[in-house]
Amino acid sequence: MIKLSEASLPRLSSEINRPSYDRSALRPGILHVGVGNFHRAHQAIYLDALHNLGSDPAWGICGAGVRAPDARMREELSEQDWLYSVVEMDGDALSASVVGCMTQFLPVDPATNAAVLAQMTDPETRIVSLTVTEGGYFVDSATGAFDLLHPPVAADIATPGSAHTVFGGIVSALSARKSLGIAPFTVMSCDNLPGNGDATKTAVMGIAHAIDADLAAWIGDHVSFPNGMVDRITPATGERERATLAEHFGIADNFPVFCEPFRQWVLEDNFVNGRPALEEVGVTFTDDIHDYERMKIRILNGGHAILAYPAALMGIEFVHDAIKTPVILGFLRKVLADDVLHLVPDVTGFTPMQYMDMICRRFENPGVADQITRLCHDGSNRQPKFTIPSVRDNVEQGHNPVGLALASALWCRYCGGRTDDGAEISANDPNWSALHPVALAAQSDPTVWLRQDTIYGTLATNDRFCVVFASCLASLQSVGVEATLGRYLSGDAFSTTTPARSGGAG
Repeated sequence: MIKLSEASLPRLSSEINRPSYDRSALRPGILHVGVGNFHRAHQAIYLDALHNLGSDPAWGICGAGVRAPDARMREELSEQDWLYSVVEMDGDALSASVVGCMTQFLPVDPATNAAVLAQMTDPETRIVSLTVTEGGYFVDSATGAFDLLHPPVAADIATPGSAHTVFGGIVSALSARKSLGIAPFTVMSCDNLPGNGDATKTAVMGIAHAIDADLAAWIGDHVSFPNGMVDRITPATGERERATLAEHFGIADNFPVFCEPFRQWVLEDNFVNGRPALEEVGVTFTDDIHDYERMKIRILNGGHAILAYPAALMGIEFVHDAIKTPVILGFLRKVLADDVLHLVPDVTGFTPMQYMDMICRRFENPGVADQITRLCHDGSNRQPKFTIPSVRDNVEQGHNPVGLALASALWCRYCGGRTDDGAEISANDPNWSALHPVALAAQSDPTVWLRQDTIYGTLATNDRFCVVFASCLASLQSVGVEATLGRYLSGDAFSTTTPARSGGAG
């Protein structure tokens, strides 16, 4: 067994790809906040591939985090000189690489984030990129507005120069660069959410306007926020992954990443202080980013949300097992075909139907062993971004999306905390303490679930959608998940009788 480190690289098996470039020559032109598995299997992979082509060494990555959990990743990677392993899994076939484009990982101090602010202010930093999860943008799902009253956001506004949030840190660093005459940086979101660059700009500008109107104007004129679509299925790392890496490749790695072979990155070419030549390693630059983004988020991320909750309620652990379950595969494909594909435009290389076929094949990959629990996590932030926009679009077009109503009913049932077999479902959402009692109350008053306006907006006022949702939930309660999915697939109409409404908001 070889412990991963700079010194041990020459001793690794010849089948393992490793950096061919001089890591000591790299300079941290990119500061990335949120060094989780997805970043390490996606953005960092592209940069590593670019450096292996002999690209400009100014585009190394400096890792950063603004939350206490980020400290664990820093500690694990520091012991191996910021190197880590990436294993691509294609069925039973495995291939491994060691990624070396991270030059350092800043100390994590949520109280001040002083090191992050200093690096953001450093002229060498020309891009600040983010992977802070869908819920990390402080967006009100009902209105789409940035939440200036959220406590850490309010703290950044009350104490200019602070970094309670990454957006507050960006504003503080840009203010310092403006005062010092240092060119601004590009802010590049790598998160899975619609208009991720626009959402980032909204957050940054919201804080800046609240602090200093002149600073906000300067940021608006001089800083860019490119939108991007990112895609790669990357499960969580556990002992299974560490053991597999050790067994097949003889590497001891504190925090390896396992992922599917497929990856995609589509970006707007909107950078104010230079950028790496990412097109040389397969990144697509386009002005039609929103079409790519809509296809991916509505079909892949939405598809994950559609299959996750029935699978969890049926006691299925992995995505590849869920997709092999005929009633779940049929449910996924029918919901997408009936309620989603007509909302998605073609993009170069794919029609929506072709993209759906492709993601179903990707979901079948047993090597990835993607956990259903991971897909169920944080539905209160993911549903408003991945499935509910499709509900709204259908309703506006006069179509009542029965399949998506059933998907929402399945999520409600999941948040009730019991599988069909009666097994307890552990809290799996930052807002579980609020979701769980509402899900229980929905057993007698289904529309209380839809009256969570921070998630569903005004959908509770749409009687047609409420009726079919209530009927779906009643079916789940009376006959269970598998039989309810069977009803849906057979075309058995759900009730159209308007349910009685009771008072009180959910």
